[in-house]
Amino acid sequence: MKLRRLGPSDLYLTPVGLGTWAMGGDDWKFGWGPQEDALSLRTIHEALDLGVNWLDTAPVYGLGHCEEVVGRALRELGSARRPIISTKCERCWDNDRNIIPRLKRASIRTELEDSLRRLGVETIDMYQIHWPQPDEDIEEGWSAIAELVREGKVRWAGVSNFSVAQLRRLQPIHPVAFLQPPYSMINRSIEAELLPYCEAHNIGIIPYSPMQKGLLSGKVTRAWVEALPATDHRRGDPQFNEPLLSKNIALNDALRGIATRLGTTPAELAIAWVLRQPRVTSAIVGARRPGQLAETIGGGRLPIPADTLAEIAQTLG
Repeated sequence: MKLRRLGPSDLYLTPVGLGTWAMGGDDWKFGWGPQEDALSLRTIHEALDLGVNWLDTAPVYGLGHCEEVVGRALRELGSARRPIISTKCERCWDNDRNIIPRLKRASIRTELEDSLRRLGVETIDMYQIHWPQPDEDIEEGWSAIAELVREGKVRWAGVSNFSVAQLRRLQPIHPVAFLQPPYSMINRSIEAELLPYCEAHNIGIIPYSPMQKGLLSGKVTRAWVEALPATDHRRGDPQFNEPLLSKNIALNDALRGIATRLGTTPAELAIAWVLRQPRVTSAIVGARRPGQLAETIGGGRLPIPADTLAEIAQTLG
């Protein structure tokens, strides 16, 4: 896979990065159902074997557990094979495992140290504010991250789920190197304002959920959704329930036909469609067991002909 430069940084990413959200397990509010750590570790190793050079994680995934699993994988891999690591701050939790948004300076410094310890590294390559909450504290949180960059504990700073108005508030404090927003054929909200703003200010974009949590994987049926584990947070996602579910299944069926003609899969087509945007550096593709990423990584090198893009646009409406 051809490497792409991330915004103004000196980082060059593969067009597909491994997302580790589901590796946090199911013992928290936004889990994806039961998960075995051994499978997570094998999946991380496989991602690197396939050529992926970076992965995305967060403290809140499993309330610390996911970062610990990633840290175990990094120790197994050794420094010579260590991928670029992206993690986050702001999503905290209390003793009852309730998730709390927090952007105070002292909290962020503590969160950073906790991430370094769990991951077993001295520097975070890509560090970002997970959500702009509380909104009134985003300047304080961003100022704290700028300090961490100056101290050498963070290489490049970015944000996730921010609006253009919120990005504008941060830029005078410290440059935003990258933005991590949701982006897929189902969720195209970044196209109106965020994409043009990031292009104008040389901010790299690394979208998450290019397959919309699996809805664009080509495998979705009503029975598949009904079989999701009780602890899978997608059961409460409006996109997985009516009236949106029927619409998404119909889109899935249409994309399957288009993908077949291209000799690819709906999943790879969905990823390639996100990557068609010049400002998009890489797409975060989740996997939780060996073999999954091998089914989707081709989207990182799939060209989509202009007439097919037009057909997709017509299908999306």
